[in-house]
Amino acid sequence: MRKHITGFSNPTVKYLRSLRDKKHRKRAGQFLVEGLRLLEDARASGRVPRLLVMAEGREHPLLERLEADVMAAGGEVIATTPDILSKITGKENAQVVAGVFDEWDTGLARLDRGSAPIWLAAQALRDPGNLGTMLRTADAVGAGGLILIDDCADPFSAEAVRASMGAVFTVGLAQARWDEFLSWLREGQGQLVAASLRDAVPYRGAPYGAPCFVLVGNESQGLPEDYEQACDLRVTMPMKGRADSLNAAVAGAVLAYEVLATVEQ
Repeated sequence: MRKHITGFSNPTVKYLRSLRDKKHRKRAGQFLVEGLRLLEDARASGRVPRLLVMAEGREHPLLERLEADVMAAGGEVIATTPDILSKITGKENAQVVAGVFDEWDTGLARLDRGSAPIWLAAQALRDPGNLGTMLRTADAVGAGGLILIDDCADPFSAEAVRASMGAVFTVGLAQARWDEFLSWLREGQGQLVAASLRDAVPYRGAPYGAPCFVLVGNESQGLPEDYEQACDLRVTMPMKGRADSLNAAVAGAVLAYEVLATVEQ
């Protein structure tokens, strides 16, 4: 049975609003996702929200199925006004539905490096839009997952989830410090490749090998020199115009497709 909320001061409304802040997300271990398309992507990948909040009077077959699945899983469904839903999401024109999901384990130990020939990794990636784009790229190339190294943007922020276009639910995700990641990588097979200007070879036709871990660095500073030196292969992309570099997520996508073309041969 749906519950109804009509007051802005309701404790549930306050809690849902708090999930827009990273500090509160981490404390609660939950995050907020807005929009039927993203929620349907999550459901299709086997994840349903613990709590579903929807605008009253809105009907859609997918929304009905989602509501039924949430209830079947023991979750909670709340109906409220569009104004309150806008207050929850922080958007004037909020979509008709939002859901609260439990964050999941993002430890390296849950990854199976042999499950895919290509993986993406990002170090100190600060822009949630770039993070979401890398998740979309990982999904597009069939990567085993995206590994976030050091202090990256929060993959469970509304901005990153939205930019991922649902890939946050379909792509393996891990978070680790550099030393932890490098130690894990060297425990088994895995070639670490970075876009670089230091002792680099052209990215086209480079000797990539599976499983290949494509590493990109911070948007403004790139990778630290000692991180680059720890890579098995450093490659460079030609810059034929005035720009001296590509956007980090774009560089990762270009390199990922070149790696994919090699390891799938």
